[in-house]
Amino acid sequence: MLIPLITAAVVGYLLGALPFGLLVARAHGINIFEHGSKSPGATNVKRVLGKKAGNTVFVLDAVKGALAAGWPLLLASWAAHRASAVRDAAGWTVYTANVKVLTPELVTPVAVTGLLCAVIGHSFSCFTRFKGGKGVATSAGGFVVLMPVVTLIALAVWLATFYGSRYVSLASILAAAAMPVAAFFLKQHTLVVVLAAVIGAFVIFLHRANIKRLLDGTENRFVKKSAPATAESPVQP
Repeated sequence: MLIPLITAAVVGYLLGALPFGLLVARAHGINIFEHGSKSPGATNVKRVLGKKAGNTVFVLDAVKGALAAGWPLLLASWAAHRASAVRDAAGWTVYTANVKVLTPELVTPVAVTGLLCAVIGHSFSCFTRFKGGKGVATSAGGFVVLMPVVTLIALAVWLATFYGSRYVSLASILAAAAMPVAAFFLKQHTLVVVLAAVIGAFVIFLHRANIKRLLDGTENRFVKKSAPATAESPVQP
């Protein structure tokens, strides 16, 4: 049983540690650790380099989480179409072709382990001296795979908060808090509810500086840029 979990942890961490924010910023000639909030997350990239770069980083970071949580589900789906299965002592299902696939009981624990380690890898990347982002996009990508309806609810909370306040940090904090609550009431797998609570608390903890700035009234807002001013027409006599 430990072998699949260790595999998920290692794969998840390495996927999460991929520093897409840093790489996208470098492609624009910028060291993102020296600009804005000095975070390689999508929000800071968007603030420093613009909407296109920020959205690119968000999607890539979300894909990391989706892959970390999704590969056990893909294996399970593939296994459902195979025959002549037997189990071995390590917790794998072995087929006549000598291919090993996760047993059904291990699919959710392995997926949860993968996503948790991907978020840790994103926030403490071994490729960037253990610096990283806050894990919002990576968490979202994984939860889309594990519980899409709950993720849509959290997204609705994020959108309502952001467009009502223009604070990305506040939107992320409230969405992180909404995720485990929605997962509990929609009767998701217990491990997934626990994971949502753990990652939600982790995301909120990483926003502690933002929380202080929100309370102090000094947090940065995303404000629409006004159109450039045009020269006034001369006054007619």
